[in-house]
Amino acid sequence: MSDRRILVTGGAGQLASALAAASPSVVRVGRPAFDFDVPETIGRLFHDAKPALVVNAAAYTAVDAAETDADAAYRANRDGPAALAALCAAANVPMIHVSTDYVFDGSKGSPYTETDPVSPPGVYGASKLAGEQAVLASGAKAIIVRTSWVHAHTGKNFVRTMLAVGKTRDRLTVVADQRGCPTSAADLADAILTIAARVMPGWDDRFGGVFHAAGTGDTTWHGLATAVFEDAAAQGLSIPRVDPIATADWPTPARRPADSRLDCGKLAVAFGVRLPHWRDGVRRTTAAIFAADGV
Repeated sequence: MSDRRILVTGGAGQLASALAAASPSVVRVGRPAFDFDVPETIGRLFHDAKPALVVNAAAYTAVDAAETDADAAYRANRDGPAALAALCAAANVPMIHVSTDYVFDGSKGSPYTETDPVSPPGVYGASKLAGEQAVLASGAKAIIVRTSWVHAHTGKNFVRTMLAVGKTRDRLTVVADQRGCPTSAADLADAILTIAARVMPGWDDRFGGVFHAAGTGDTTWHGLATAVFEDAAAQGLSIPRVDPIATADWPTPARRPADSRLDCGKLAVAFGVRLPHWRDGVRRTTAAIFAADGV
């Protein structure tokens, strides 16, 4: 086994796929061979891979479903990462654990830093916060990377949903009073691999802790949808009208933070990493979708 092997959980998920595409050092694992709901698979895959570093990109991300399926959310977002972190601690292997902007309630009114108080508005965010806490308490050499509004040319995400729905309707309504930082999975993967390259040669305690990593700049869901359709129009697609609405006009089982912008300055200082502007990331994602799917 290579002494540079990076074990990535998350199977065919957006981030795991982007990490595998970006580096030949990545060993990607997922269900059924690696399953947080089947604890014995965690240790078996970990010991077989003999990794130099672990990236945990596996998660329960169904925000609304988590409200009525809390046990499953906590198994995937707290218990599984805790078990994986314990293995990393015992083997002295660094771990990068991916978390979310939904640990914040969105009431601050300006971008969140890593030291701001957390207050998840729903079960999904609460389970992810519990996972952060478990990983940090494990004794592992751990880095928590909080990100937001992730999109890619594969998988289930807002960009792909907009393009699919836009083909069948001439008018859409999209929430315009929730603000955040859209993040390309490919850009996030590059950031994580840069962190990994700094960490694997030798651990420094300054590396540990929580970092924010999201696309530069911010927008609303309505602004993101508008950007997606601008790119679609450039590809010759007939695009729908996109009307802004308030959160109150689009009720969901889980409450979303109204303003979950992330301040990523700490990441830039510690690792020299700053993700590209969110608009550039969206442009590349939509181009990749058109190239792969011919939307």
